[in-house]
Amino acid sequence: MCSAPDQNTELPAGTDLSKESVLVGKVTNGGSPVGGAYVRLLDGTGEFTAEVVSSASGDYRFFAAPGTWTVRALSRSGNGQTEVAVSGPGLFTNEVQVA
Repeated sequence: MCSAPDQNTELPAGTDLSKESVLVGKVTNGGSPVGGAYVRLLDGTGEFTAEVVSSASGDYRFFAAPGTWTVRALSRSGNGQTEVAVSGPGLFTNEVQVA
């Protein structure tokens, strides 16, 4: 079976935030975490790039190149999305609210 890495864990050993861009965030509904949401990363043209499943605490993580990205969450609690501008290497934190 193929699956995404555990989204609750720390960044993988060897991750160098001076060279890599990492999007981390949480899926929420009314302030409560939403686990089991399908979290998709779409590029600046709206094309699908990657997908992970949010952890029980609503967490997700993507490694991405600089640019404008859309993070879209699909869950039983509803759907939502947010845009994230990645300006270069570093940690970019955001939240996707679903309703």
